[in-house]
Amino acid sequence: MTAAPSDSPRTYRIAGQSVTAPALAGGLYLVATPIGNLRDITLRALETLAAADLIACEDSRVTRKLTEHYGIATRLTLYHEHNAAQARPAILARLAAGAAVALVSDAGTPLVSDPGYKLVRAACEAGHAVTAVPGASAVLAALGVAALPTDRFFFEGFLPPKSAARQKRAAALGRIPATLVLFETGPRIAAALVDLAAALGPRPAAVCRELTKLHEEVRRADLTTLARDYAAGAENRGEFVIVIAPPPQDDEDSAADIDALLRRALARVSVKDAVGEVAAATGLPRRDVYQRALALAQPGDGDAP
Repeated sequence: MTAAPSDSPRTYRIAGQSVTAPALAGGLYLVATPIGNLRDITLRALETLAAADLIACEDSRVTRKLTEHYGIATRLTLYHEHNAAQARPAILARLAAGAAVALVSDAGTPLVSDPGYKLVRAACEAGHAVTAVPGASAVLAALGVAALPTDRFFFEGFLPPKSAARQKRAAALGRIPATLVLFETGPRIAAALVDLAAALGPRPAAVCRELTKLHEEVRRADLTTLARDYAAGAENRGEFVIVIAPPPQDDEDSAADIDALLRRALARVSVKDAVGEVAAATGLPRRDVYQRALALAQPGDGDAP
């Protein structure tokens, strides 16, 4: 925990000028912070962080870079997945005493693949005001530049780290009639794309790396091509967002589509497990999927294992 002097000014600095922040009513404020470029902060976010009595953050070293850049002296306290159970009661006590508490994540919008949901729920249950101070979001930034449909999207966050579980989850996601948005790490990006391609086929996609940062890069192609590119050594340093097009509407419930899912599953697992995966992903009766799997696995079917 980093303490600022109790009489420190409620100000922030912008363009070399010191600005006094308006008084802030008590409550919990969910403040979006930049996902890379420090200039991607709103004036309202600066006012809120400067006027708050306390900033709850994942990593004080990360948040301090932002507050020091803008001359904000508000006290910091840690709130992350490892200490949330212990830190939450203390924050709720501050709220009960009438304090204004700002919750931030290391980057982007709090609660989006970051801790905070239980704190918000507890604050609401206790009758405290909860206010969103919106701003940067890696999810929306990636959707905007991916050149894929944006009318409906499904945010999954991170896929499982192990290949078998990852492919199983990808197969289930593949039936959702919406653009998919996933987070991934540099060390896992190549393997994740291989598994996504195996589960979903050559669906149009975009891999967004280091959004808003100096080395921002967006690769747009089909999943098979992207998997090949990263397996061949495409740059894997940084943070990644994967955006994947929805399934073709005309073929969504077609027998050919079911067969394609089954063939990909049968290439990896037993008939029983393949049937389970496809039934879970499509919502079709296991009996129907099983009959189709048996037909595909008959001798003479060139695509059967």
